[in-house]
Amino acid sequence: MPSPKQYKGTAGESMAARFLEEKGYVILERNYRFMKAEVDLIAFLPAADYERGGDLVFVEVKWRQNAAFALPESAVDAAKRRNLIMAAEAFLHERKMEGTPCRFDVVAIVGSGSTLEIVHLESAFVA
Repeated sequence: MPSPKQYKGTAGESMAARFLEEKGYVILERNYRFMKAEVDLIAFLPAADYERGGDLVFVEVKWRQNAAFALPESAVDAAKRRNLIMAAEAFLHERKMEGTPCRFDVVAIVGSGSTLEIVHLESAFVA
């Protein structure tokens, strides 16, 4: 049985996935794991210019009930970024997609219920 923290994490990831899908993203995978590293969502954003293809996006989701202490995105520190990059490299290698242009986004969720706010930080950091 999932812990309350795991349940909240799954709920946050589902909200973020719906939010991204409404923006035109296609969710390719959820909770991709490599060793101890995990990527919450892996998505594809088709380009308006069909010939360009689109962007492969590795997404970290962070949710805080309130931002009085710190914004959710502040939890994506240097160690977390290293783990995300390691997992992304493994994903690309496993699928023989090395060299594919990609980026790292953060979806920050603050609040609950009717006070929920979702912020999408595109290209939140560079590998």
